[in-house]
Amino acid sequence: MQNTVAVERQRLGLSQVQLAAVLGVSRQTVISIEKGRFDPSLPLAFRLAAVFGRSIEEIFTPEAGN
Repeated sequence: MQNTVAVERQRLGLSQVQLAAVLGVSRQTVISIEKGRFDPSLPLAFRLAAVFGRSIEEIFTPEAGN
């Protein structure tokens, strides 16, 4: 799954540590999501969307061929 988490985080001027604190997860989780190594749970995806003021579909898109 592809995502725009890093772009959205930077748009808001948040560090990975700050975003992790807002979401209640570790910085490593934020890094893993940004790099596409970890797909968040649905509740976490909703929290990300709320923080960014976007829909889940605007942040997460399936990779081509999936």
